[in-house]
Amino acid sequence: MKRVRAASALFGGYQHPTQMIAVGFGIAILLGALLLSLPASTAAGQTTDWMTAVWTATAAVSLTGLTIVDTPVHWSAFGEVIIIGLVQIGGLGIMTLATVFTVLVSGRLGLRARLFAQAETKTPTMAGMRSVVRKVVVYSLVCEAVAAAVFTVRFMTGYGEGFGRALYLGVFHGVSAFNNAGFTLWSDSLVRFAGDPWICLTVAAAVIVGGLGFPVVFELLRSWRHPGRWSVLTTITVFATLVLLVLGTLVYLATEWHNPGTLGGLDDSGKLLGAFFLSAMARTAGFNSVDIGDLYPSSWLLSDVLMFIGGGSAGTAGGIKVTTLGLLLFVIWAELRGEPKVNVRHRQVPETAQRQAVVVTAMSGALVVFSTYVLLVLTPHSLDRVLFEVTAAFSTAGLTTGITNEIPPAGHVLLIVLMFVGRIGPLTIGSALALKERARRYELPEERMIVG
Repeated sequence: MKRVRAASALFGGYQHPTQMIAVGFGIAILLGALLLSLPASTAAGQTTDWMTAVWTATAAVSLTGLTIVDTPVHWSAFGEVIIIGLVQIGGLGIMTLATVFTVLVSGRLGLRARLFAQAETKTPTMAGMRSVVRKVVVYSLVCEAVAAAVFTVRFMTGYGEGFGRALYLGVFHGVSAFNNAGFTLWSDSLVRFAGDPWICLTVAAAVIVGGLGFPVVFELLRSWRHPGRWSVLTTITVFATLVLLVLGTLVYLATEWHNPGTLGGLDDSGKLLGAFFLSAMARTAGFNSVDIGDLYPSSWLLSDVLMFIGGGSAGTAGGIKVTTLGLLLFVIWAELRGEPKVNVRHRQVPETAQRQAVVVTAMSGALVVFSTYVLLVLTPHSLDRVLFEVTAAFSTAGLTTGITNEIPPAGHVLLIVLMFVGRIGPLTIGSALALKERARRYELPEERMIVG
């Protein structure tokens, strides 16, 4: 009990929940970097330099998966366990884990803890927060366990691995897939499994269900048979996800069909599987079954768009979120029709949500453009490759065209910041920096401006 009170005193100075989230993730990254810098964390038994340790810890906690060292070669089994542990922490969320710890130790959930958990899980209300946190944890562990079981059986029956090794591989990649982390224990990611539907489809399924977002998943479990009863959040998330998956698959198929470095060397079913896998992974997962560096520049641009959009809110995916994109499209549609209000399925979307969508998109776009410019100055690489790298870091997708190791230390620092901001979210970072909300006690006269 004294330890719980000490922790409360330590973080008591942070009045806004988003401040606590940012600090919590920062502490997790620093602790992870310290552990990864130990000689026991490397296969060679040598100390890892601080830049590599911080980079890897940030990539793990932010669920990005970008690496500057070969994971199965550089890290020992202890280091791999640390990495996947950081992935689990990043996926469940610092605040969710802190809430569970508080409940277990003190037996109750206070107002401050509820606020923190609500901010991390994006739950609309604080009612039943204890139940929400429990569902989040159980749902995550069950999905990871199912994926791990499929992987374990496949590695044993299809690749001749012993039970112990197959189980280790299964658990590692089950956790990595559900949390959209992109870490693998093979140097070529999942290229060796490009034609294996058991591996690729299981990874894709875990990535998709992890990226939908916990509020959406819980609502689907309750009323999946009655789409007419779905909330606006669930409706936009589900339909936007399906549309992006289908469109991405079709465009990748059309673009890469004859590319000998990617889909061109596969049979027709393999090409379809590869294109679908690309479409699913580009939306913040980070696994790849083909060499991303061999994609045509047009496919890189498509990937940039998919990575920037990302997955669902309150899930393990990154990006600006499909809900943000969907809401912006409804705002545009309402403006084109001259409607004063934005309506979605017999519901009116409040102006605050509209402004948040605009702010998140504008801040994210500006950050990507600025970072791309800086990396273009620091490196000799072309715009398409640099833009891909920056978007992958910000969206926590973790894909790369192969230039990560060729970026100078200053560029690595920039990408570390991008991964951190991408995981926390631009709007959350902005809110965390604001010490308090300011209410204007007067209104200024209105003046029309020329737009466009």
